[in-house]
Amino acid sequence: MSRPLDLIFAGNLLVDDVVRRDGRTRMGEAGGAVLYASLGASLWGAACGLASVVGDDYPAETLRALCERGIDTSGVAPLGRPGGRGWLLDEVCGRRIVHHAGRPSHREVSPAPDRMPDAYRDAWGVHLSPMPFECQSRWVASLAASGGSFISLDPHEPVREDTLDAWRALLSRVDAFFPGLDELRLGAGLDAPAIARRLASGRLGLVACKRGAEGGTLVQCAPECVIEWPSLEVAVVDSTGAGDAFAGGFLAGYRATGALERAVAQGAVAASFAVGDWGAGGLLAATRDAAEERLRAWLDARARQ
Repeated sequence: MSRPLDLIFAGNLLVDDVVRRDGRTRMGEAGGAVLYASLGASLWGAACGLASVVGDDYPAETLRALCERGIDTSGVAPLGRPGGRGWLLDEVCGRRIVHHAGRPSHREVSPAPDRMPDAYRDAWGVHLSPMPFECQSRWVASLAASGGSFISLDPHEPVREDTLDAWRALLSRVDAFFPGLDELRLGAGLDAPAIARRLASGRLGLVACKRGAEGGTLVQCAPECVIEWPSLEVAVVDSTGAGDAFAGGFLAGYRATGALERAVAQGAVAASFAVGDWGAGGLLAATRDAAEERLRAWLDARARQ
């Protein structure tokens, strides 16, 4: 490893079968939230590592491409059989995921913190991509006990009134939370600051409510600061992984600068590359120069508002 790692991304590497509302399909696409999140961060030069479990049917060329991008994959353990696979169905009400029958459960393809390589333990931050609540809880407990890593979390299971206490207890040991609209079910009419106030306790400092094509809202909990962000106007081929790429780009920006506006901008730019091609193709083809060009345009547009 050439330099210490900035960010570890823990979560799933899955195979996706994508069906768009207009009838276009893409079968056997390399997917998984950590794929998009790590590419979103490495686009900005962050040194990244992956903690995951991979099935033997996962596209090998994608794993090679991650290594060529400089992403460390020593934390990816082989499952020894076909891994997780699901249908990603775009419907009027949003995206629905249907897991293939006979495949490993989400828990079986989620990594465990005790198998993280020693070299990963000194990373500045660890991002927990969507995994079952008990898996994320185990990671948070391990990370919080071991020291000073920045911990961020993207939920798999929704935040509801009946699960709010459990989520608050978990998030009290986390620094940043990246829920999408589908994961926030705390009643109609609550805006992002109100949601953040209901969630905030302990060390939770940042809540980024992602709204897909509409951008999102970042809330700094104390002192309260709200940053709205729009999505970049680019042609959308496939929206898979855009929210994960945003989280990766945001964390890379926050790690490098500590500036929230800059971090939001880098997240939005990373997401714009994610939607430009099927699967991870847009992020894999993106260059730092192209990202910097979009970033300058974003910051110029914000300055004129």
